[in-house]
Amino acid sequence: MLLTDPPTRTDTVALLGLRAAVAATVLTAVAVPFGLLLLLVRARWSPLLALDVRAVDELHAVAIAHPLFVTINKGLSFVGSAPFYWAMGTGLVVWLLVRRLGIYPALFVVIADGGSGLLNVGVKALVDRVRPVWPDPVARVGGLSFPSGHAQEAIVGYGVLVLVLAPVLAGWWRRLLIAGAVGMVLAIGFSRVALGVHYPSDVLGGYLLGAAWLAALLVVFSRTRTR
Repeated sequence: MLLTDPPTRTDTVALLGLRAAVAATVLTAVAVPFGLLLLLVRARWSPLLALDVRAVDELHAVAIAHPLFVTINKGLSFVGSAPFYWAMGTGLVVWLLVRRLGIYPALFVVIADGGSGLLNVGVKALVDRVRPVWPDPVARVGGLSFPSGHAQEAIVGYGVLVLVLAPVLAGWWRRLLIAGAVGMVLAIGFSRVALGVHYPSDVLGGYLLGAAWLAALLVVFSRTRTR
């Protein structure tokens, strides 16, 4: 477990220091592209807008012609909604506390899941991008568009799940967990474009912002544990 496996004080400080450095590198690697994407969206950069519009137009045509396609993607969007992550996060917190793995991991889960939603609201207000508009929508969603809250919460929610559970699993179980988490993240992001409620750049922005948020928390928590 990223925050719960200290064999000795010396080993723990070295291990957490290494993990903080890795997390800081990841933070830089995702924060810079996110900042660039945010600027392009706010500036309404024509090549990006053209790609976004073409993608949602093509998928909307598929959705209109195939009701089952819509049903499947609505199911994926539900799995990527806030109530699902609240339930998953609550389960992880209870499991951590019952196993007496420490308050830090449980606090990490709470802050990661809860803070991600607040961050998303703030960035959406800053960018103020409207969602795609259709005369014949297959799904109706209010609010702003960039970045996708579903995509961001998928990265955070399933990222936390992997961070908590992968270290206690071995072999194929660990691989299955990671593959399943990656698959769900991609499927949830795709569902938002398929339903015509987000542009692809919204989903990409959600992925990048969610990854940056997780990496920033890992840096903070790892450094806190070394003090």
